[in-house]
Formats: sequence, structure tokens, C-alpha cells
Amino acid sequence: MDQSSHMDAPHIPVLLDETLRLFQPVEEGVFVDCTLGYGGHAEAILASHPQLRYIGIDRDEEALTFSRKRLHPFADRVELLHGSFSQLLPDILSGRPVVGVLADFGVSSLQLDHTDRGFSFNSPTLDMRMDPSSGLSAYDVINRYPAEELERIFREYGEIREARRLADTIARRRLERPIETGPDLAELSASVLPKKGKTHPATRVFQAIRIEVNDELGEITRLLDTLQRQPPEGAIAGFITFHSLEDRLIKERLRAWSRECICPSDVIRCTCGGDHALGEILGKKGYSPSEKELRRNPRSRSARLRGFRFKQRS
Repeated sequence: MDQSSHMDAPHIPVLLDETLRLFQPVEEGVFVDCTLGYGGHAEAILASHPQLRYIGIDRDEEALTFSRKRLHPFADRVELLHGSFSQLLPDILSGRPVVGVLADFGVSSLQLDHTDRGFSFNSPTLDMRMDPSSGLSAYDVINRYPAEELERIFREYGEIREARRLADTIARRRLERPIETGPDLAELSASVLPKKGKTHPATRVFQAIRIEVNDELGEITRLLDTLQRQPPEGAIAGFITFHSLEDRLIKERLRAWSRECICPSDVIRCTCGGDHALGEILGKKGYSPSEKELRRNPRSRSARLRGFRFKQRS
């Protein structure tokens, strides 16, 4: 792999202006970037908040290498950690004065565009691992999962109506020979699924497999569970999602966190005493890309930022 080509590759952080506005009130303390990626948000936040110490987490060593160079001007305020945020965040929250938390759940443009990572329709391999050292790959899912499991993944993570037919088609095809490349899977998917507009029929298939390989929804749920158990007092949290499954998880949890009363909906009078809210939602409907951003970066079209401010209890 030519590492230098990765270093020079452009990467556009989504909803950057909206993210900076969300965290504008944040002052001195520790900022946790749960999904550092290629450091676009980090660079902008560090530049605009000279009092912050920044912890960046990522499962992708390549992204950490890139960001270490990108964030070198701020090296005395930055700590980069390799691993999953669900494993690392509890210790960070218990031992540091956290004032901001950001999680951008998208796959970076560099991961998509570099075919050797196995995320794209053009990839010579089926990989899709955020952490290349982890065990399960897209090849394993496609070639070894029972048809019933493939159907579940396509239905739940891809919201594909033809999930059973696609799973059965894949199961039959792999009896002849393994399904090994992005084009193999894309063409097979296109032979079963109807085309809708300009979107390739395989788009949701690749999404579903990527979610399974990286346990993406499980990671988000564990992140939210950690913040619920260990709410960082007074901190602002921002969550950037890219499809309805992620956004639904975030929206429903933030709504629950903002409720003062937790009594069942069928009770006539509140008996819980109220005062159960962890904080308040910032921007009731969330934030979407501007027309200017959409023209500059069409991949941002499905992105949405949701914000939350935790209560200051003391």
C-alpha cells in the first residue's frame, strides 16, 4: 500500500460549520472525538478552542497515522487512542473533565475511495473492516453466513424488501465459486434488486454487510449506554449519522434523555417525581448540510447532526 498517497488524499469533514457552532460554547476541559477518522473535525475544533485538550479514538490505524501528522501543530494538546470508543470511553469519562463528545458515524471518503480497503463496488477484495486486525470480514459474511442470517442482515441493516431472494441467490452462487470482489457482489445484487433513481442497487447491500462486519449499531448503542450511565456534567455531545438506522437510534435516545417524567404513558398523574432528564436536546430537528456543502460534497446529502447538552448537576 502506498502510504503517501493516503496522506495526500483529500478528505472533507461533513457538517463542519454546524459542528463548530454546536460546540462553540465549550470551554476549557477535555474533548473526546469518538470517531477521529482523518482529523477534519479535530483540526477545526482544536484551532477554534485553544484551551481544549483533545482525545481522538479510532479503530483504523491508518486513520490515526494520517491524523497524527495532520494534528501535529496541536501535538501538546492531543492524545490519540487506537480501539473502539465503546471500550475506551468509560475510563475516559470516569477520570477526566469531559466538556465535549463528538461521534461521526460515517465511513470516510478515503476508506471508500481506496479500493484496497474492500468497502467499494470496485474493490478487488471484500473486506470492509474499520480495524483491519479484527477477525470478521465482508468475505466471511458473504461466503460463510447461512442464508437465513444473510436475509436478516439485508432486511434489518439494509432495509431491503427482497432480502430473502437476494440471500438465496448469494447462497446458490457461492456453491459454484466464492464471491470474492466488490464487482462480484455488486453485479449479483443488481441482478436481483430493482434500481431506484441514480442509486446503485447494491448500495444498501454493502451498507448492511459493513454494519455487520463492524457491529456499527452495537457500537452506537454501547456509546449511548455509557453516556447514560456516566453523563458528563455540562458537556455537549454531537452525533453525526448517515442513514435512518443510526439516526433513529440517536433520536430516540436523546428524546428519552430529555424527559423529566419517566412514568408509563397510561398513568393519570406523575408518580416518579420528575427531574429525571439528563439534559436538553440542542436543535430539535437536528442539522442537515447546507446547499453550499451539498454542491461541494455530494456524499454529505444523507448526513444529520444531532446535539445534546448534559445537565450541570452540582
